[in-house]
Amino acid sequence: MDNYVTGALIKKLREKRSMTQEELAGKIFVSSKAVSKWETGKGFPDISIIEPLAKALDISVIELLAGEDIKNLNRSSNIAKTKFYVCPLCGNVIRSTGEALVSCCGITLPPLEQEPADREHTISVEVIEDEYYVTVDHPMTKDHYISFLAAISDQGVQFLKLYPEGNAEGRFMMSRVTKILAYCNRHGLFTVDTGRI
Repeated sequence: MDNYVTGALIKKLREKRSMTQEELAGKIFVSSKAVSKWETGKGFPDISIIEPLAKALDISVIELLAGEDIKNLNRSSNIAKTKFYVCPLCGNVIRSTGEALVSCCGITLPPLEQEPADREHTISVEVIEDEYYVTVDHPMTKDHYISFLAAISDQGVQFLKLYPEGNAEGRFMMSRVTKILAYCNRHGLFTVDTGRI
């Protein structure tokens, strides 16, 4: 509950918009005393007020509930800063090209941390004409499998969703690819640089 709509964030965003406590209270139909309690940590806004409060403060509900406003400092985006997020409930895979606040199935998702491929997650890459043929020697059972493969270049991301009981393999166009990724549903995201191939 530490991050539930922090009073410090409410105050910061209110002051940033040059609003008084009375003006904010008027926009969401509460007393200025209620706003003061929130900002001093002596109370929390009721769940029924969260959406109007977020709107009044010009912030998303997710950011408000997370207790921080996320600013995209990477306005032009950068493929090299691609981040992947995987929902542990539904398996949805989400990709961003910079810092983002990502939520799925009602939970905020952390970005996956890339680790160098290890002995249990060896990513083999073979050149076949103008493609990389990628395989991962890994179990593909219903409980333990490689969920996706991806190839990163400065021009974009090639993505291949895999499924249990299939093969952990895929083909990617070689053009400018610098990194191959494989995501294990139990152990995380592993990577190999194509410069080492």
